[in-house]
Amino acid sequence: KAMNVKSRIPDGHSLPADIYIPLVDSLYQEGRTLLVGSIFVVGSVLATYFHTGEPSLLVLAVLLTAVATVRGVLMKSYQHCRSSVKTTEQARQWELSYSTGAAVTVGLLGAWCFLSFWRTMDPFAHLVSFSMTIAYVIGIFGRNFGSPRFVIVQIACAWVPMTAALMLPGDVFYTLFALLLVPFFLAVWFISERLRKTLLGTIIAKRDISALAMRFDRALTNMPHGLCMFDQTGQVAVANGKLNQFFELPEDLDLKGMSARQLARTAIRTGKLNLRQVRRVWRSFADNHENDDGEELVLEIRNGRTLAITFEFLGDGGVVAVVQDISERRQAERTISRMARFDALTNLPNRNLLQDRLHYFSSNSRAGTPSAVHFIDLDHFKQVNDTLGHSRGDMLLRIVAERLQGIVRQSDMASRFGGDEFVVLQTPASSVADVSALAKRIVTELSKPYRVDGNEVIIGATIGVAMMPRDGVSADEILKNADTALYRAKAENRGTWRFFKPQMEVEAQARRTLELDLRKAVEQDQFELYFQPVFDLSTHRVSVCEALIRWPHPERGFISPGEFIPIAEETGAIVEIGEQVLEKACRECLKWPRDIGVAVNLSPLQFTRIDVVDLIRRALTSTQLSAHRLEIEITESTLLQNTKATTLALQKIQSLGVKVSLDDFGTGHSSLSYLHSFPLNKIKIDRSFLEGISVQKRAVILLRGVTKLSVDLGLRVTVEGIETEDQLELVNKDGYVHEAQGYLFSRPLPAADVRELLFSSTPAANVKQIA
Repeated sequence: KAMNVKSRIPDGHSLPADIYIPLVDSLYQEGRTLLVGSIFVVGSVLATYFHTGEPSLLVLAVLLTAVATVRGVLMKSYQHCRSSVKTTEQARQWELSYSTGAAVTVGLLGAWCFLSFWRTMDPFAHLVSFSMTIAYVIGIFGRNFGSPRFVIVQIACAWVPMTAALMLPGDVFYTLFALLLVPFFLAVWFISERLRKTLLGTIIAKRDISALAMRFDRALTNMPHGLCMFDQTGQVAVANGKLNQFFELPEDLDLKGMSARQLARTAIRTGKLNLRQVRRVWRSFADNHENDDGEELVLEIRNGRTLAITFEFLGDGGVVAVVQDISERRQAERTISRMARFDALTNLPNRNLLQDRLHYFSSNSRAGTPSAVHFIDLDHFKQVNDTLGHSRGDMLLRIVAERLQGIVRQSDMASRFGGDEFVVLQTPASSVADVSALAKRIVTELSKPYRVDGNEVIIGATIGVAMMPRDGVSADEILKNADTALYRAKAENRGTWRFFKPQMEVEAQARRTLELDLRKAVEQDQFELYFQPVFDLSTHRVSVCEALIRWPHPERGFISPGEFIPIAEETGAIVEIGEQVLEKACRECLKWPRDIGVAVNLSPLQFTRIDVVDLIRRALTSTQLSAHRLEIEITESTLLQNTKATTLALQKIQSLGVKVSLDDFGTGHSSLSYLHSFPLNKIKIDRSFLEGISVQKRAVILLRGVTKLSVDLGLRVTVEGIETEDQLELVNKDGYVHEAQGYLFSRPLPAADVRELLFSSTPAANVKQIA
């Protein structure tokens, strides 16, 4: 460090004020030495005067006395105004004053030496004047080395007259001695320069240490941690104000010098620490001192805050204790822990906590404590999100969570598994009857009407139940089996519950196999299109053919659309399948007579996953099919998803020249509102309208009312599912129905058969022949 300090010592007058001012200040230190030296010098001059009687020596004594007096006054003046010297310019004026006085003094001493040799031949005068001048020059080391320029001035003031004095006798030895004064005065200059650099280094080091101490003190004061440093004797050497603040000690209480025991007693007196906690601190102190591992000790103090104390042991036997307020950190840890184990929306335990509880209870099941898992799925919840918005959907989920908590016992646990799925862990579950009773209560309570932000909402619940240890012993297995039972319950009849049975797993495995085969079929384009003609009742000709998908499985043969379409909807594969169907249907339509169009069904999922308008535009462009020959069929579930977006999409489709048809009309809950709310060209009345139409007058009235209303709104009407002549006659009686479709005319036909039919001379007759 000393070498580093010296390497930073400036030269000349480029010194900063905080270094230059102390350097000048060193010139005015120890005024007593100046007084004693002046008395001794003046006395020596007077002694040579009395010994020689040379009057010039008396004049020198008077001058030296006057100069010494002036310098003494300057010394006194500086001491009085020392604290006001703040700038380099002020310090330079004082340096000039001091150095001028010193130079004059040395010059007078040189003159004394010269006069003694010139005016007298007295050996005593020669010896005293020469030796005193040399002694005073050496004194430059002790007082004047702080000003390098004036050291040179003083050396010159002494060296010139002394050399001249030695040259006066003309003796060779005197002359030789005069020459020897050169290295002497050079040595004086080198030594004074060395002393100056040493002084500068000391001043700079002192300044740096002072600045470091100030920064350290500022850091201690402003650091967010409490710090207490003990020395080898166990007493507090350093402590900051934050430590007082943490333990609510008086701000003006100086902890320095306290022993660790005294500090502990003080903390106990404030009431923030109790004796048990202090003993923990001592134990941690002793353990850490032995192990030197710096472990963190956490204390919950009485003001509700949490403090962490860490001990670090120094090599010299001292100890540093760092106290940190970790209240916010601990609260954040608790929050994170809760977020990891509880659902943020409903405050119910989440999947992670459910898994932990299942692991625990599954192990207890082996010991004879049976449990049951109720896997709950909310029915029609998606419609609430689509119609009322996700914010109200979240409100509904919170109400469902409250109802579940009110249904289960204290020993049970209701949790949110994700989305609109909940799981209830029932334990103990002593019998199947008890489990069924709870499942029934859940279905009943969750199916009651809800009031959500002023809207009445009706949903339901479907449950799959698996019991431990009967249906599995691991958490993953029991949840998988409960989910399998839920899938069966949803497939059979929503709003009910089903217990898991091993046969369900076999069926689920078959379904998973079918999913894999379906994905492969999409990749390999294994699907074929069949077409069912739609008969125009006014022209007695085929007006359009509906494209229907068929899957010829390479191993299982043809798989019913009713079996694989729901799976395609759930897995999202229906989007790719729909694109393939649309492309194939348009290309096939190009092979038909120009007055016959093709109808293609679009899945609701296609409207949410992709841009259906762009899909249709691309299909028409790539196949060069005229837009008026393409008819898009949608279902009511499509219209439920996003009214505004769906309406906009349908308008764009119509603007392309493509017709829009509402399929399966009459199977929903609010079909009549769609007739004027959405841009439609046609409605296809579902076959359910024809059930009992030949014997029930109300069915006929209903069919006529719907068809007449549709015609009045400017829509074409098609009736599906016509299988008998009587049904056709009743449908066509009032002239409100434009088209008919059903087995009476034709079953769905492969593409080649449809082409043969459409190009026959009498298509209407051929249709019935095929049927």
